[in-house]
Amino acid sequence: MAYLTFLYVQNIFAGMDVANTLFISVEIIVILIYLVNILLLVLMLWMEREDPRDFMMWMVVILFIPLFGFVCYLIFGQTYYARKVFSIKGLSDETLLKFAENEMSMLSDLEKEHPELKDQITFAKYIHNCGGKSFTSGNKVDLIIDGNEYFDKLFEDIRNAKEYIFAEYFIIKNDDMGNKFIDLLIEKVKEGVEVKVLTDALGSKDGPKKGFNNFRKAGGKIVLFHHPLNLLLNPKKNNRNHRKIVAIDGKVAYVGGYNVGDGYIGKGRFGDWRDTAVRIVGNGYMGCGLRFIADWNYASKDKIEDIAKYFDLAPTDGDVYMQIVSGGPDVSLDNPIKLQYEGLIQYAKERLYIHTPYLILDDTLTDMLRTASMRGVDVKIIIPEKPDHMLVEWNNRYSANQLMKHGTEVYMYQNGFMHSKAIVIDGKIASIGSANFDDRSLRLNFETNIQLYSDRICKELEDAFLKDLERSRPYSCEEYNNKTFYQKIKVILSRLLSSLA
Repeated sequence: MAYLTFLYVQNIFAGMDVANTLFISVEIIVILIYLVNILLLVLMLWMEREDPRDFMMWMVVILFIPLFGFVCYLIFGQTYYARKVFSIKGLSDETLLKFAENEMSMLSDLEKEHPELKDQITFAKYIHNCGGKSFTSGNKVDLIIDGNEYFDKLFEDIRNAKEYIFAEYFIIKNDDMGNKFIDLLIEKVKEGVEVKVLTDALGSKDGPKKGFNNFRKAGGKIVLFHHPLNLLLNPKKNNRNHRKIVAIDGKVAYVGGYNVGDGYIGKGRFGDWRDTAVRIVGNGYMGCGLRFIADWNYASKDKIEDIAKYFDLAPTDGDVYMQIVSGGPDVSLDNPIKLQYEGLIQYAKERLYIHTPYLILDDTLTDMLRTASMRGVDVKIIIPEKPDHMLVEWNNRYSANQLMKHGTEVYMYQNGFMHSKAIVIDGKIASIGSANFDDRSLRLNFETNIQLYSDRICKELEDAFLKDLERSRPYSCEEYNNKTFYQKIKVILSRLLSSLA
């Protein structure tokens, strides 16, 4: 570079013609850009040293789009600064959620009283050590697998609310269902009920803005999670709040995969919508309510200070043991949900049934699922035939092929869209919530699952899964291998950009 610079100066003074001078100028600019690109790649390698997969993807982007590629990384990538911000959030959440100091001793006492629950309690201890919270007993839990039933029950509980309603959703649509939801909350605010709504800024970017404004004017509080303004200065734009939680009056809570909109009752472009959620009455409510408060206090300037007043819980005589498991970039190194999924796969002895719309697996999950199949576990996975994202379809099929080679059975859901995020093992332990089997759910987004220990709920979930198999078709390695040239290109591009899916 120094030599070329010298030539450039020499040529100017030698009266070299303008064309040659400009040519050398362009050469120097190109070399400078190349050197700057190398420096930016080294900087990014240091930023992404915890996960080299992201570095490889962004390296390709930067090399193909010099300089501007690094701007894209600052906008959409997970930067060092973002991780520092989230580590602070994680510490704050841990302080707030640290209400079960005696949880391990409670589990040990329960194991002595109910030796028949040894397997479930052993796994509950594992989840506790992974970061799962609020092991509780005596919960009444209803499994919900139909959108109309979900909104009927939810709206009835909202109508009956007397003190407060906390609602946290990734998406609230500007459609009939979304506006009915907001209008109902406005009614409750006018009745004197405290209502707080937390929704993701990107997920609800097309939400009912008029309804939101009317809700605020009535006295309701609504906060957008990670507002996407000033993207270049905001290290959190790629980390979305994907949780779906409702907590009402310290009595009833909802957790699952449903957002708020017409599509979730089968009126969208996918037709019938298959999802899963639970309605919880009992002490398990506490973990859900505290999860909302932790997220609200992170996203809002209007902090909830008097937390105790929201948790005057009445005992119930339900039959379900449960834990709440939350994960996100604030705990990205040891994400409890990632560890939860790994534990469920490893713990399965007879059968492992999985619903997921996104099957975009890393090497660890791929190996664990293949190992489960090879040791004789009946592993069945249902994914959607119709993708809802252009990068998902062939990522799903690629991961499916990797698993099917070793005996896992993968099925394509035909009856609309499969959005359920549910796992059940051996008819004993189940997980239901918001987290998919992909990098976004297990590292980038904020997610919440409910871990359930109930033969009844597991039987209902298994029965629902087997009915879904009747509405699905088996996928095969042969079908995957018969891809057209165009489809092979899609696989390559989808795999390369899998972190953005």
